[in-house]
Amino acid sequence: MSSSSNVNSVFYAESYHPIQAGSIDGTDVLPHDNAVYRAFLCTNSGLYDPFGDPKVIGDPYCTIFVGRLSHSSTEETLRQAMSRYGRVKNLRLVRHIVTGASRGYAFVEFETEREMRRAYKDAHHTFIDDSEIIVDYNRQQLMPGWIPRRLGGGLGGRKESGQLRFGGRERPFRAPLRQIPFDDLKRLGIPPPLEGRYVSRFEVPSPPRRKRVSADREDYSYKHDEETSRDYHLERSPSLEQSSDRRRRSRDRHDHSSKHHKRSRHSHRDEKKSNSRDHSGVVGSMDRSSSRQHGRYSHESERWSPRRNSLSDD
Repeated sequence: MSSSSNVNSVFYAESYHPIQAGSIDGTDVLPHDNAVYRAFLCTNSGLYDPFGDPKVIGDPYCTIFVGRLSHSSTEETLRQAMSRYGRVKNLRLVRHIVTGASRGYAFVEFETEREMRRAYKDAHHTFIDDSEIIVDYNRQQLMPGWIPRRLGGGLGGRKESGQLRFGGRERPFRAPLRQIPFDDLKRLGIPPPLEGRYVSRFEVPSPPRRKRVSADREDYSYKHDEETSRDYHLERSPSLEQSSDRRRRSRDRHDHSSKHHKRSRHSHRDEKKSNSRDHSGVVGSMDRSSSRQHGRYSHESERWSPRRNSLSDD
């Protein structure tokens, strides 16, 4: 890569490491001043908790950091200026704990993340009370490993302060001109420069987005629809007791119908048997009477006729 292209090729820090933040190209492996060393000790010992400040409230994904404010700026002037980019939900102008004077920076929370991104993009380097401000996202809660300026960390800074910090929106890392010490960076836990993925110095870096928003909405929508469907079917369907009573009554009707059918079938069969016996008895008696009559009158000429035999005997 040529030196002319390296001038406008930069990259931004996604996580904070004090030694890397003190390096112009993100490849230093030793702290170059006492403030960086102090911030490095805070990182290793865990002395700073970014979520331990009780004054920090609101949604960090809807909050911007506003720096380099005029010390004469008030909450009213800041709210009026930020209202041009969206609906301001909450605003905190940081003041000195003893004197109450403004410290020159504030945190502004908007109603939506879209409004926050609009202010992040359009309010940067605008003027409030004749002071040019800088705007960044809420790195205290959204940037892993963050150490504030008062402990030797932070980002940006002025040249006259002698404590410049790189990797942020104002002062990004430039593309390295020297060989990258990958082994030493890995040993210190410093992410190496993103070779081949540098961006232009004039490109606006995007703040971090809320993770799994779409998945959470789909899961909530699915659960909501499932609960609604279940409640709808419970309202439309009978209760368990009513269902059991209905099944019991249906079963009783079926049993009663089966018993009635069996009784009808048995009675019909008995009636058929009775009719058959009666018919057989009538036919038998008729046959016997007929045979007797035939034996006396129709078969008198035959030898075996009972009447003939009786006469011959006489």
